[in-house]
Amino acid sequence: MSSSDLQKFAVEERAGQKRMNPSVCVSELQSEEEDQEEQTGVTDVPSCPPSTDSFSPDPSHPYYDVARHGIIQVAGDDNCGRKIIVFSSVCLPPLHQLNHRRLLEYLKFTLDQYVQLDYILVYFHFGLRSSNKPSVKWLREAYSEFDRKYKKNLKTLYVVHPTNFIRIVWNIFKPLISQKFGKKLKYVNYLAELREHLNYDQLFIPPEVVRHDEKLRAAQKGGDTPPVKAPPPRPPLPCQQFGVSLQYIREKNRDATIPPVMVQTVEYLKEHGLKTEGIFRRSVQVQIIKDIQKLYNLGRPVDFDELGDVHVPAVILKTFLRELPEPLLTFRVYQQAQDILGVQSSLRVSRCKHIVQSLPEHQFMVSRYLMGFLHMVSQESVVNRMSASNLACVFGVNLLWPRHRSVCLGALTSINIFTEILIEHFHAIFEAHGPPAQVTTE
Repeated sequence: MSSSDLQKFAVEERAGQKRMNPSVCVSELQSEEEDQEEQTGVTDVPSCPPSTDSFSPDPSHPYYDVARHGIIQVAGDDNCGRKIIVFSSVCLPPLHQLNHRRLLEYLKFTLDQYVQLDYILVYFHFGLRSSNKPSVKWLREAYSEFDRKYKKNLKTLYVVHPTNFIRIVWNIFKPLISQKFGKKLKYVNYLAELREHLNYDQLFIPPEVVRHDEKLRAAQKGGDTPPVKAPPPRPPLPCQQFGVSLQYIREKNRDATIPPVMVQTVEYLKEHGLKTEGIFRRSVQVQIIKDIQKLYNLGRPVDFDELGDVHVPAVILKTFLRELPEPLLTFRVYQQAQDILGVQSSLRVSRCKHIVQSLPEHQFMVSRYLMGFLHMVSQESVVNRMSASNLACVFGVNLLWPRHRSVCLGALTSINIFTEILIEHFHAIFEAHGPPAQVTTE
């Protein structure tokens, strides 16, 4: 696309009512927006990601030079069981500090792990400036390289804090984009809107983006606006299963070792789902999942036979694990799992056994029950296509996450390898403790 083509696009009217003006080019539009933001105090200077474990990829990572910036994050699953991948423009370093070809390769490397699954992309546009923004040529090359396998299972692309610039660029590419793919784009003007679509608390949102959102809302209302705060948590219901600790569930269910929702979903899947191709890979309508969660939390019966979809209990099981206040394998094990890549391959099983058997007794028994089931699923991988490796990709981030919830891609490899070992070598790792009768996998 030539510069003369770009000069056809501009914004004449603001506040959402826009039309093209051939006298202003896209680059001028970008500069104009940046100047206005600086004058109104809306723009923050992009900074490096915070120094936390989730932003410390192994230096041996094949894309360490890109991964270390924290541009791309994996934020677990949404309420439909779909992976959420976050791209934060504010984390892009200046142009001379990043090879954008490598960035594209890294993005494809990331998506390759999930394109067989339904997934969501969240793009935080704030922080993209002339000093760090990729060229329009790069955007065109990027789009041309993302073939059908990347677009097919992308369910929604959320563009957060869109500017005039990004709307114009979208119009430039619109002739190249199928109508079906175009319907997947959703503009999100304020962070609060994300709560309507995603598990907001699971997302990693750079602090600069949060401050930018506060300033946008203040400007809209003509004064200072306090930060959006989540409503205070309600006390859990007596029969609640989702969003409460394992200990709470045990106390409210006559000291049952395994949470009822896990027992029911696992037993149903043992009978009906072991030979289902792609089990745990498919998503389910949000409302169905919410309705079933409500039934469980109220202590009412759930009949999966009536629903007639084996993927529903599969998503419910993942949702239950994801909504635990502390991951099933505990926060402490998260860092230990991160170190697994530094362990010699021949010693990894014994290392994982040592880590798992140091879990509190209750977490160990629930983990043993789950891993025994996943091992059983993996034994049918010729039919269901869910090997231990594939199951680890699905379950890893639902079993381990740091205290701040978000998991960067640099940490994902270790989590998946750790989880794969637990599934594949289930008997060797969990054999030391005597299980309850319901845990057996034979």
